[in-house]
Amino acid sequence: MGTELQPIQLTTPGKDIESYLACVHSIPILTKEQEQELALKLYEADDLDAARQLVIHHLRFVVHIARSYQGYGLPLADIIQEGNVGLMKAVDKYDPHRGVKVVSYAVHWIKAEIHEYILKNWRLVKIATTKAQRKLFFNLRSRKKNLEWLTKDEAASIAKDLNVEVKDVLHMENRLSSTDAAFDSPIGGDSDNDMMSPSQFLEDKSSNPEVLAEESQMNELNLAELSEAIKTLDERSKDIIQRRFLSEDKETLHDLAAEYDISAERVRQIENGALKKLKALMSNAA
Repeated sequence: MGTELQPIQLTTPGKDIESYLACVHSIPILTKEQEQELALKLYEADDLDAARQLVIHHLRFVVHIARSYQGYGLPLADIIQEGNVGLMKAVDKYDPHRGVKVVSYAVHWIKAEIHEYILKNWRLVKIATTKAQRKLFFNLRSRKKNLEWLTKDEAASIAKDLNVEVKDVLHMENRLSSTDAAFDSPIGGDSDNDMMSPSQFLEDKSSNPEVLAEESQMNELNLAELSEAIKTLDERSKDIIQRRFLSEDKETLHDLAAEYDISAERVRQIENGALKKLKALMSNAA
């Protein structure tokens, strides 16, 4: 080779993107002769150092392509990383005997890897799964001149150019403009009770409506029987049971003992006697 290539040390894009970009743009472009010689070494002798040199001296082209995909809200460093993967695949499959420059051959591989990355990460829900949908996805993003919705004429023009139906264009535009809803984040509603996440709308298969209805009826019946049974108690026993078990602010044995001027043990005895009587009455009713 006419000019010996100097060793180049690179950091990955994710560590320090600005330093990486500066380093990449400082790497000189290969001459036609240098590129051909490296490509032949790789193709004919499987020279891994030649492959490394070809990749390094074309990294600036990956950055150039990656910048055009910044409108998807994804980190530039990650887009560059994916583009670099495409470049390495292209270099590995490059045939110098075809008379095509490495960059011309690699551009398709670089874009393919970036496209795949964007489609996997731009939305949690897959937005383009067929070849036609992918083509529409990327072309529609680049052809929209502003954030306004497409007019009927604009949609028709895009559909004609891409050889798809107008409805497909409008559907893709709608999906591009929508956002994903987090599975556990509250959505909608004007009050705290209305703020429910999508996960809360899932069917609870552990709950049987028939069983729940039966339990509700049984609870109502038991409550009615308890009310009738309590009526048979004397006033003091009835008051103690009410305040010990049925009130929101339940009172202690000592509170009731002080009020009735008896010992806490005596209150406990009255309570136990009343509970046994209630249990017997409700068992007979069943």
